[in-house]
Amino acid sequence: MSLSFPTMAAIRFGYGFRPGEVPPQSKDQLLGQVASGARSAPSFLSDGIDGRHQQIADLQEELRELRQSGDEQARRDKRKAIQKRVLHGFQRDANARMMQAVLSPNGFYERLAAFWTDHFSTSANKSLPMRMIVPLYEAEAIRPHLGGSFRDLLRNATQHPAMLIYLDQAQSQGPDSPGGMKQKKGLNENLGRELLELHTLGAGSGYTQADVRAAAMVLTGLTIDRRDMDATFRPGISEPGEHRVLGVSYGGAKRSPKDYLALLDDLAVHPKTAEHISRKLAVHFVSDQPSSEMVVAMADAWKKTDGDLMAVYGAMLDHPAAWRDEGAKARQPFDYVVAGLRALNAGSGDGAVGEFMRAHQDGGDGGDATMAPKAMAGQGSAMGGDAGAMAPDPEDAAASKRRKALQTARALGQGALRRMGQPTWLPPSPAGFEENFSTWITGSQLAERLAWARRASAQFGKDEDPREFLKATLADAARDETIRIVAQAPNKISGLTLVLASPEFNRR
Repeated sequence: MSLSFPTMAAIRFGYGFRPGEVPPQSKDQLLGQVASGARSAPSFLSDGIDGRHQQIADLQEELRELRQSGDEQARRDKRKAIQKRVLHGFQRDANARMMQAVLSPNGFYERLAAFWTDHFSTSANKSLPMRMIVPLYEAEAIRPHLGGSFRDLLRNATQHPAMLIYLDQAQSQGPDSPGGMKQKKGLNENLGRELLELHTLGAGSGYTQADVRAAAMVLTGLTIDRRDMDATFRPGISEPGEHRVLGVSYGGAKRSPKDYLALLDDLAVHPKTAEHISRKLAVHFVSDQPSSEMVVAMADAWKKTDGDLMAVYGAMLDHPAAWRDEGAKARQPFDYVVAGLRALNAGSGDGAVGEFMRAHQDGGDGGDATMAPKAMAGQGSAMGGDAGAMAPDPEDAAASKRRKALQTARALGQGALRRMGQPTWLPPSPAGFEENFSTWITGSQLAERLAWARRASAQFGKDEDPREFLKATLADAARDETIRIVAQAPNKISGLTLVLASPEFNRR
């Protein structure tokens, strides 16, 4: 290991350094963050899990009443109001999700939450209710289970309404089932395919199209109750009979949830699953081309423990390859923005960044689209008055200051993630976001990051000495060239910008 353990642990396995926070000093402390993180409720569901379930049920009721309304104009107005409210709530959740990563002392746990949410990708773009369901999915199907067995994680992710809606499992019916024949609806293979290709065995692992179709048959019956948007099993739409997946038969004349649960359990401990996901973890944390010996050690731990994820994480951290070749991975946009905000977050409590973002990210106005247009500030001129001769209106000045703060917070948070190509809970496909170095370290990407670094430094770094900021942010990861350039910066903001734009800060 060429860098100190705390530096590698903070940058490679967490979201970097935060002023005043002691980085992990040992592998046990890193692993301890997983248990510690799981004990805390995520902050991005302000109404809690039960409250979110009730809100989703209420939304469904509103949409049902809307569809039955006879007044076309009233229906349009009501739909617009509902959409605005739900989109505002989603924006609030996404902001809080990012700040959860910024403020959490459990960086390894937060990185794992991002990894597994992306591995079992769903998208809030699928429908309006999904804007409320996808944050719930991460909170109740992913986070509580990422330190347990893969079997439990797979079960919870597969059976969650977010997954059933996103991959159209809710539309799938056995073609020879009573429900399927009556409604003349058939099989949807999406969940069966992604279950084998993305979630467990991996592409090229030897399964066939017949296995995909059989897996989809086994999954029929697993659907959602549309009234409360919860998962349920309906035997009447499940395909009767036995279905062979990878040579194993599931089902029978009378179908039940035990059939698809047995399939999930077998896939969870399959050797190909162990190899596929161990490699994916190593690629995410260590290198786009990870050591084959490390991947084998992780897969062996998986096989010996039937997919105990803590044992797999431990095997990764125990391997020497996990602690060398620093800078082999590009920080993805979410990683980069969170690391930058953490580095600038000096001060007690939630810090300067935490307090500013909490006060200004959520303006209660539904987002940028509903903010008052700038032309409103010049209304006096439009009315023919002499604006230059008028005394400044304190209320206008306060509103303008608040508007600028909101714009800054959004530009440094979700706005930045959208521009950089990694909007929260909006992956481009079921395969999630790209991992490759070449995807994220490009000319346009670096231009966006430089602009972000300049704006963040100007907002939060006015009192920072760039040389001290460099030491606190990169520690022994700082190269001599970066130390020299930062020391020669013409002013504080430029110096801080150079730190956040440096090659070391963009990699881990």
